[in-house]
Amino acid sequence: MNYILFDGTVRNQLLPFTYTRPVADIRIGILTIREKWEKLLGFTTTTVTEDYLSEKYPMVEMEHNIFINASFIPSEKLVKKVKNLSENQAVFYDDEPIAFFTSEGQEVDFETYEIAQYSDDDVLRIEHTWDIFSKNHEAIERDFKLITKDRESQPIPEMAVAFNKEQIFIEEGAKLPLCSLNATEGPIYIGKNAEIMEGSMIRGPFALCDHATVKMNAKIYTGCTIGPHSKVGGELNNSVVMGYSNKGHDGFLGNAVIGEWCNLGADTNNSNLKNNYAEVRVWDYETEGFAKTGLQFCGLMMGDHSKCGINTMFNTGTVVGVSANIFGSGFPRNFVPSFSWGGSGGMTTYKTNKAFEVAEVVMARRNIEFSEEDAKILEHVFEETAKWRRK
Repeated sequence: MNYILFDGTVRNQLLPFTYTRPVADIRIGILTIREKWEKLLGFTTTTVTEDYLSEKYPMVEMEHNIFINASFIPSEKLVKKVKNLSENQAVFYDDEPIAFFTSEGQEVDFETYEIAQYSDDDVLRIEHTWDIFSKNHEAIERDFKLITKDRESQPIPEMAVAFNKEQIFIEEGAKLPLCSLNATEGPIYIGKNAEIMEGSMIRGPFALCDHATVKMNAKIYTGCTIGPHSKVGGELNNSVVMGYSNKGHDGFLGNAVIGEWCNLGADTNNSNLKNNYAEVRVWDYETEGFAKTGLQFCGLMMGDHSKCGINTMFNTGTVVGVSANIFGSGFPRNFVPSFSWGGSGGMTTYKTNKAFEVAEVVMARRNIEFSEEDAKILEHVFEETAKWRRK
């Protein structure tokens, strides 16, 4: 069977992260959503996404296909239901399709389909940017069981202090000298060739992905994911760093989501709680206004390739777009459009030629090419987001 992941109705609610990737390639827990589906299905997948992303993330259609809504996190029960679909059958969750069977060239009309409602209590869905951190605890726990099933962890080093050792899994090549691992409240996963430096204190649920680093004396609270090839230091709580990004110094990051190829300067801090303890609102790209989150704690959302200078302060519920460069004293606006350059004193447009020069250098440091496909994607984002930048 051929499996195809599609963005669904929530793609715009997951901006700025879906400016540069399909919904399927958002990281939550230990794995991306695509990696979770592929591991449970036992097959690779392709993608239906925005036209400008399709060159980098193409769709492969075959004679028979099952389309899967990538905003739904798979479970074993759900995957079994999806794999058993046959011609003109679909699985729905309320009014939202989770998956449906098609033949090549078939026009999909759900009125002609046999629809099964999925009502199990294991549904985990990503509908808003803040779901990525608020549901990360559960996502880590699910991925931990999936990845470690019937496998044996590398031994915990003698010099590391560990609580609830059965819930700690260490991959080959990981280094953990003189750190504290507390898995009492949830599992701790340490990826291949990852490193937790001396004096760091970690509380699960926590995921440190392959080749990622926790710097010396870091304090990391529950619900954090540090994506591959990322470096973090200072204090973190309930935050997701998707990959290839750095917060290498002191400063607080809480209830936050950081995309790929980002860099937070030394002593960058974000607020995650309003002074009056009121519900946090964040910028909604779809309504072009500020949306209620239903959360009292909500910090920073930063899209791919964005950077901030030393001592940057972000207010509660700040949204930073793609390839922004923020610096200077004071709080920047709580919505910073993509390709903005500046800070609280005002912003100008960050020209693509300059942004691409930086992206090329940054990615080369990880031996990854800044490709023509990447440049075309960012060019599109630049044009699409121009309406929000000040001239």
